[in-house]
Amino acid sequence: MTGEEYIDRADASLDAAYEAPMSLAEYVDAVLETPQVAAHASKYLLDAIEAAGTRTVIEEGEEKERYRFFDDPHNDGEHAILGNTEVLNAFVDDLRSIAAGRGKDEKIIWLEGPTATGKSELKRCLINGLREYSKTPAGRRYTVEWNVAGAGNDATSMTYGSTPVEDEDDWYESPVQVHPLTVFPDDVRADLVAEINERLDDHIPIRVDGQLDPFSREAYDFLEEQYRRQGETDLFSAVTQPAHLRVKNFVVDVGHGIGVLHSEDEGTPKERLVGSWMHGMLRELDSRGRKNPQAFSYDGVLSQGNGLLTVVEDAAQHADLLQKLLNVPDESHVKLDKGIGMDVDTQLVIISNPDLEAQLNQHADREGQDPLKALKRRLDKHEFTYLTNLSLEAQLLRRELTNETAVWDPESWDELETWIQEPLTISVRDEVASATEKELAPHTIEAAALYAVVSRLDSAEIPTGLDLVDKALLFDRGYLMEGDERVDIDDYQLEKTADDGDHGIPVTHVRDIIADLLHEAQDRHHPDLPVEHVLMPRDVLNAVAEGLEDAPVFSTGEATEYEERVVTVKNYVFGQQEQDVLDAMMRDKRVDEATVEEYIEHVYAWESDDQIENERGELVDPDPLKMKVFEIEHLGRFDEKNYEGNEPDHAVTQFRTDKIITALNRHAWQRRDEEFRVSDVNPKEIPVINTVLGSYDWDDIQRTYEDFEPAQWDNPPSGTETARLKAKTLDNMVDMFEYTEASAELTSRHVMSQVTYRWD
Repeated sequence: MTGEEYIDRADASLDAAYEAPMSLAEYVDAVLETPQVAAHASKYLLDAIEAAGTRTVIEEGEEKERYRFFDDPHNDGEHAILGNTEVLNAFVDDLRSIAAGRGKDEKIIWLEGPTATGKSELKRCLINGLREYSKTPAGRRYTVEWNVAGAGNDATSMTYGSTPVEDEDDWYESPVQVHPLTVFPDDVRADLVAEINERLDDHIPIRVDGQLDPFSREAYDFLEEQYRRQGETDLFSAVTQPAHLRVKNFVVDVGHGIGVLHSEDEGTPKERLVGSWMHGMLRELDSRGRKNPQAFSYDGVLSQGNGLLTVVEDAAQHADLLQKLLNVPDESHVKLDKGIGMDVDTQLVIISNPDLEAQLNQHADREGQDPLKALKRRLDKHEFTYLTNLSLEAQLLRRELTNETAVWDPESWDELETWIQEPLTISVRDEVASATEKELAPHTIEAAALYAVVSRLDSAEIPTGLDLVDKALLFDRGYLMEGDERVDIDDYQLEKTADDGDHGIPVTHVRDIIADLLHEAQDRHHPDLPVEHVLMPRDVLNAVAEGLEDAPVFSTGEATEYEERVVTVKNYVFGQQEQDVLDAMMRDKRVDEATVEEYIEHVYAWESDDQIENERGELVDPDPLKMKVFEIEHLGRFDEKNYEGNEPDHAVTQFRTDKIITALNRHAWQRRDEEFRVSDVNPKEIPVINTVLGSYDWDDIQRTYEDFEPAQWDNPPSGTETARLKAKTLDNMVDMFEYTEASAELTSRHVMSQVTYRWD
């Protein structure tokens, strides 16, 4: 693309975001045509969130509808909030109640949680989402600007500075994004808003309360006085004529519809809330013995956020300010000075770590005499927690280590599982600024993420027979496989407790450990292998566990507890690696789909004790020999003693009935449409079939490769079955699971070192 083409794209982008200024009458016509653009602050924020749509996710083992707005879709997910969907949904529910005026108008939304739980991402996500929504036709945001030039001798006093201005420079925008409809007298505005709501296709009506801001009121009063002196009879028309008043749209951003008070911001409560007087300007403006609102800075958080959103970040640093906010939601009003007030329309959100709650509860023992009781009553608390879903934590960890921003939205658990387990390559620069590619082997991110999640789970009330890894898997996908059976989380009666996600190992700690490991140049595995650039799951797990004791964020008790939990994670991850090796060893022995379908057809014919017609219109007679061969050679579940000739015994009969026929019928029933028609059923999509046909064990290896010796795996003698099998296995691991040659070698060696102990 040429430079001119980039310029053209930039022009098109700005042209789409901005409109030409319009008269007040034109604005009213536009609002009557598209009522939602006149929405009050909380409704506008709600509209922006709902406009992005929803998607279905699984968290804590339950399907939930999640607003895509919090995936930061306008910025390719750069500041997406992962997890905490219930908290975000509750936040939206509060907005809906506030927007509709259903009893929560006086509430200040409080988002609390420990570090690295997504609170700061929420702030950025809100800013990004509102900015981009305001660029769309449905999300246009408008305010007014004034021009008093030519209305009287003192016209040049309408300024933020002391330099006289002319023409376009004579226009001054409301410094607090005042709503254009506040220009109308109360009675006219009430009728106009009523007509707007009649045309609004929404159950939440638009409200336009309050009056013009002090700056705009100064302009309005000045113009009204000039025209009244001139004997003008249609004062409102004169004051609001296009020469003096016009409506313009603006792109929402920090300082322009969004106010953000950071932890480092200083000043008196008044300065932080609304701004400060500019005393030099007071002397220059003709104020006639009073404070002129034109000489006010309007740089406080409420001034910047008027019209949409006010965020107090790290609220514990501004605890003194919170009490000053008490009446703002109630009265929608704040004072610049004793005699000058400003109506505000903004959604208040405060964000804090748990230390704010400690400050608010410092007088709790005084009960009814608690001076902070009124403040606490107005705070509507929503608590962010650490992620308790493996897939979300894996995604977050990858984002922390790379520049990946896309939000995972898989179509199936199998697809999601592949993403969790896949390797990661990171370019690391050394002291001389040369780049080296470092590999996190398959299952390494999975292992690190799983350990973090397991550290955050409540170990109490886990069903008998399950461990914390099982609980983590249930929270992530909603079921476990017990043998051939899929058991859903509801069957275990397992629910998230108040302690799940309340504490644990934060993603930042794991990220820093991995970053340190990536910069280690020496080989930690085998001196005979050039694999110094490979990090294995056990490397990360050991380093994270060993680093707990020295990390200042963990108490001694926490470090001990979390260190003990690493064992179950190591066992699980080894099982994953072991299955990769087994699948790679047996790749060319895997049964093809046509053979599976043929077996299923013969089982159905056997069950009906008659011919059946398959999907291809062919008649199928049950063949006892074919079923027997499949069950012995491919399934590996039975042997000759289970058959008298080709006739199955009770165990085989029960397997065919319970595990094949019933499972397929159940799957077909679940796949039916509204007219009870069943779409094509792929037998391998059924958990029991997929498990039976897709998993192998060492008995399968021993039966298939009689001369295989795992003890020889590291350096197998040439020409042996072990050497041939190893070469084939490593190639398959690279091809099937995205291992590199080095990580395939290391993983297979690790697996075989454990298998050797129990081989005989």
